[in-house]
Amino acid sequence: MSYVSPGGKYSRDSRYITTRITTDGRDGFPVEPGRYRLVVSRACPWASRAVIVRRLLGLERALPMAVAGPIHDERSWTFDLDPGGRDPVLGIERLQQAYFRRDPGYDRGITVPAIVDVPTGKVVTNHFPQITIDMSLEWMLYHRDGAPALYPPALRSEIDAVNEVVYKDVNNGVYRAGFAGSQESYAEAYERLFARLEWLSKRLVRSRYLVGDTITEADVRLFTSLVRFDAVYHGHFKCNRHKLSEMPVLWAYTRDLFQTPGFGDTVDFDHIKRHYYTVHRDINPTRIVPAGPDLTNWLEPHDRAALGGRPFGDGTSPKPVTPEEAVPADHTPLAW
Repeated sequence: MSYVSPGGKYSRDSRYITTRITTDGRDGFPVEPGRYRLVVSRACPWASRAVIVRRLLGLERALPMAVAGPIHDERSWTFDLDPGGRDPVLGIERLQQAYFRRDPGYDRGITVPAIVDVPTGKVVTNHFPQITIDMSLEWMLYHRDGAPALYPPALRSEIDAVNEVVYKDVNNGVYRAGFAGSQESYAEAYERLFARLEWLSKRLVRSRYLVGDTITEADVRLFTSLVRFDAVYHGHFKCNRHKLSEMPVLWAYTRDLFQTPGFGDTVDFDHIKRHYYTVHRDINPTRIVPAGPDLTNWLEPHDRAALGGRPFGDGTSPKPVTPEEAVPADHTPLAW
């Protein structure tokens, strides 16, 4: 749930359910394998972070996942991808039902990612920034052998600092541009976005990853915005100074991550395009979904390995994605 101020500025409702699932269960929800269900949509960049981190850390069995369809209405995300339009574990048709089981008077956004307590059917949390951090720190007992350190102690302050500016100017910045209610608000968001992308390009011209020489939480958070840039943000959100594919450093960086197991194999371009162009009727009243862009260039060589760095540090690559969680072959260039 978000709104546009009288002055035309877009504001995101950040009133999330901040209950945490922790090793010691101090909020009443201890880490227990199989107890919870991570509800996501592959269309949503905030949810896609959780999908990537879960896969990199090997939490698939410990934290099962439900995938909502890419299109929702004002009430909620729906489970229309499942037989009968109902999640087979939670037994619900709409994510809204799990929120109302937690709080019948819930009046905030029905957002993904959300983690639901299966025994009660109630949402535990939808606080997306904390969800992925807790996957790294609180679910450690259930990480796969060789799981990478995505939030290492020595780099946390720098990761947090990078994440803060990337969130303000890029992750949320594209929305501030796309949903701006005035020319002035749009121009401000547009300029901040491209100034930050230039800053990121300078940072990444000599460094393969954003913080340190391995993939961290910072790379995951930036990737989910950049991978949507040409398909959605450039046209739909009017972020059209340059395409990602016209920004050499960021384009190579994003292709590097896309071609890394755990990143590109979670991306569903069909769901991404159908969500944005269909759901945002105020921006795209015809609901026509563009045929492009051409996606085959995502597999072109990126040459980023010459900068050094080790994607998974002292860890290893995750195993191939399981068939039941694979992105449909016609939705990703990795299968073409």
